[in-house]
Amino acid sequence: MATKFLTLTCLRRENYGNLLPRPHYPFMPKYAKRLEVDVKGTEVKAMFSVTGMTCSACAGSVEKAIKRLPGILEAIVDVLNHRAQVMFYPSLVNEETIRETIEDVGFQAALIEDEMNERSSQVCRIQINGISCTSCCCTAEIVLQAIHGVQRIQVALATEEAEVYYDPKILDYNHLLEAMEDIGFQAVLMSAGEAVSKIDLKVDGLKADHSIQIIENSLQTLPGVQLIEIDPELDKISISYKPSMTGPRYFIKAIESAGSENFKAIVFPQGEDKETHRQKEIKRYRATFLWSLVFTIPIFLISMVFMYIPIINGQLDIKVVNMLSVGELMKWILSTPVQFVVGRRFYTGSYKALRRGSANMDVLIALGTNAAYFYSVYSVLRAASSPDFEGTDFFETSSMLISIIVLGKYLEVMAKGQTSEAIAKLMDLEPETAILLTLDDNGDILTEEEIDSRLIQKKDVIKILPGSKVASDGLVVWGTSHVNESMITGEARPVTKGMGDPVIGGTLNENGVLHIKATRVGSESALSQIVRLIESAQLAKAPVQKFADRISKYFVPLVIILSFSSWLAWFLAGEFHGYPESWIPHSMDSFQLALEFGISVMVIACPCALGLATPTAVMVGTGIGASQGVLIKGGQALESAHKVNCIVFDKTGTLTVGKPVVVKTTLLKSMALRDFYELVAAAEMNSEHPLAKAIVEYAKKISEDEEGHVWPEARDFESITGYGVKALVRNKEIIVGNKSLILNQNIAFPVDGELMLAETEAMAQTGILVSIDREVTGILAISDPLKPGAREVISVLKCMKVRSIMVTGDNWGTANSIAKEVGIETVIAEAKPDQKAEKVKELQATGFKVAMVGDGINDSPALVAADVGMAIGAGTDIAIEAADIVLMKSNLEDVITAIDLSRKTFSRIGLNYMWALGYNVVCIPIAAGALFPGTKLRLPPWIAGAAMAASSVSVVLCSLLLKNYRRPKKLENLDIHGIKIE
Repeated sequence: MATKFLTLTCLRRENYGNLLPRPHYPFMPKYAKRLEVDVKGTEVKAMFSVTGMTCSACAGSVEKAIKRLPGILEAIVDVLNHRAQVMFYPSLVNEETIRETIEDVGFQAALIEDEMNERSSQVCRIQINGISCTSCCCTAEIVLQAIHGVQRIQVALATEEAEVYYDPKILDYNHLLEAMEDIGFQAVLMSAGEAVSKIDLKVDGLKADHSIQIIENSLQTLPGVQLIEIDPELDKISISYKPSMTGPRYFIKAIESAGSENFKAIVFPQGEDKETHRQKEIKRYRATFLWSLVFTIPIFLISMVFMYIPIINGQLDIKVVNMLSVGELMKWILSTPVQFVVGRRFYTGSYKALRRGSANMDVLIALGTNAAYFYSVYSVLRAASSPDFEGTDFFETSSMLISIIVLGKYLEVMAKGQTSEAIAKLMDLEPETAILLTLDDNGDILTEEEIDSRLIQKKDVIKILPGSKVASDGLVVWGTSHVNESMITGEARPVTKGMGDPVIGGTLNENGVLHIKATRVGSESALSQIVRLIESAQLAKAPVQKFADRISKYFVPLVIILSFSSWLAWFLAGEFHGYPESWIPHSMDSFQLALEFGISVMVIACPCALGLATPTAVMVGTGIGASQGVLIKGGQALESAHKVNCIVFDKTGTLTVGKPVVVKTTLLKSMALRDFYELVAAAEMNSEHPLAKAIVEYAKKISEDEEGHVWPEARDFESITGYGVKALVRNKEIIVGNKSLILNQNIAFPVDGELMLAETEAMAQTGILVSIDREVTGILAISDPLKPGAREVISVLKCMKVRSIMVTGDNWGTANSIAKEVGIETVIAEAKPDQKAEKVKELQATGFKVAMVGDGINDSPALVAADVGMAIGAGTDIAIEAADIVLMKSNLEDVITAIDLSRKTFSRIGLNYMWALGYNVVCIPIAAGALFPGTKLRLPPWIAGAAMAASSVSVVLCSLLLKNYRRPKKLENLDIHGIKIE
């Protein structure tokens, strides 16, 4: 799950006293002295329907029972859809055993055969070199989508990447690469699956074929190895593997112990690796531009400068053959390499585009420059063969045009590289080295070894020194410190970390030494998953991009028609004396003037600016969001968020901290408080509701035995969704829940109890009633404090003309009190999960664009139903998975940041489109000579080409200005930070 790492933030945080003089971990796994890998086979996924689940407590009991079985990798229980998804090793457990285990818990279970037989899905990312405009993107999408087995495809122009979901049972990624090669693109596989990590190793002694075979055979014996690629020229071995089954240190040991040739393996140095495609492209365009200048500058001097220097001009006018002069011959010689060597990419690009049945910018440039060059060749040959022909050539036009366009592409590629700067910064957070601790059988430290951080494996114990970066995701097993997580979550305040607390790789340890046990490495790490989420978001097209896609289909053919029409109109007008001869420049005739207008129209039109308008802004916007702690899952979410005018807030965990505590207990019957809580806690122990947990924690304090307390057995437990629980404890019927549950059970509710409950709810506290043997015995007042700044955030939203509504499953009294405290006028209380979703749909039906902000499983239906779902980062996996935007810091102020950033991004997209469309609408008529009759203004083709190149660069630079984004000033004046409940 792409955002599963976010649950780290909701794990408990406790301090466990002072630093121990010597760390000792008796519970740590023993490390074998030789290479050992647990062989369990390939994992299998099974889906079960589970009947009878009514709440999260039911789901929790099913999940715990399944996870106790041997060979279970993962168990996810969805109480809303009454399903359980289980990943397991079939060599250790089977579907029937899992089904029987679920039924032993007390629920009916059945294996869903359709889910077992459904087609599987795998994702790969492909770098497609050669994409230059939206027409190329559309062609690539059409070709890939037509392949049998491809399920979904996204192609991004700005990054020149494709993300393809396909059925691995039908095809593999090689078919996809071949399909791209067949239509003229160069395709490079970037990743072959989300659950696979990749490591590059440098092997000394990798010489002959038999050496390669020995190493390959040795690596293939290791479980979890997916793909081995060997490059003998670089002494490089690339290994794709499943980090849950093996790791890079195993590979090094396997290589060094293979055969008798004393191989030596290390992690491939990053500095020696092949350059990225973007860097190579920048260097290639720079070199091409410099070579073009070598020939173009002399052509420019001969055509534009030397003609005004009499001595030099006289030499250039010397005739070689008939009317062919030295100057014309030199321009022909110098322009030919520019046309066919420097401009080769435009010919190949045009050929590939036309071969796949489309037309792109390369076609326009090739047509325009060819028209200028070959007309000039005709003019030169005619002059050489005629004693009285005086023609004009356009060699400087074709050469300068190609040089300026190459310069434009060079600037554009450099600018586009900066749009993905957020990902580069995240990747730089990973430390280069780590200190690995080796433990003895008793868990005592034997040695410390500095290793490459890419060699860390699951369950390794890593030492983190003060001032150094955390090398891996993990749990603290020794020590206390403060960790700065701002680079990941955006939260500036350091977070206290003690034994049992989670840490995130790439964060900064400020003081104190920590020892952590690695839990997620490679592609499973939080950093990798954030990067993958941002990359996926940047690939996903915003709906507004469809506008540019539709235009691109007709743009190039239309420009070719306009260019030909312009040439024909001016040529016929000249032939039939439709304009005075004084309009024709002295160095031209009517045909040459018409040709210049036609070429100018051809090269001034710019489809690239339209294609880059949306993706570059989305890339920068999502990157800026990530740096602010707001993860936006693609262009669709970004576009929808800027239209939001109504936000529906959940209460618990969203407007409030989500850490309820019992603040008052009122007994209506005479009994000992400890005995009262013994019965209540025994009933609530089986519930996973936050209020139930608060009651149990308070009961532990009352019992003065917080550790390992054994509660009485609760029989006939029943959880009633939205109301409370029932159970039989010590032969007494215990009912704990809200007022509606008491009334539904036909239990009399005394008048003094009514008054106490009303007082509790008026104080924004939740009143929980306890009935023992059908008599209301006590009232518990539970408080969940508001998040800091909640009132201010609602106030700012009002200023932004965004309506705020609160929907909660809590009682009306508490809901109204909380709403009044924060300034929300519209409240929906006692709402079940499906009712929350219905309320969202009702608001949408009245014309609102609705955002839902929530954190729990019960919010998932509403998050999916809303136009934009925003999940609190400390919420559940299901809520985060269902959301469009994840608020990493769990602060309400980020709701405003998300909406404001989306509005700024889409205003920038609108500006990009206005410029791209306005440029073409205004410049094409000017290039066609619309102003020439009245002003004698005409655009030479090389100026038209410069304008075209500048338009693409300007769109990218306009998007890059988003990097200067600042949150609304009203937020800067708020002191809003997270709350920590001890």
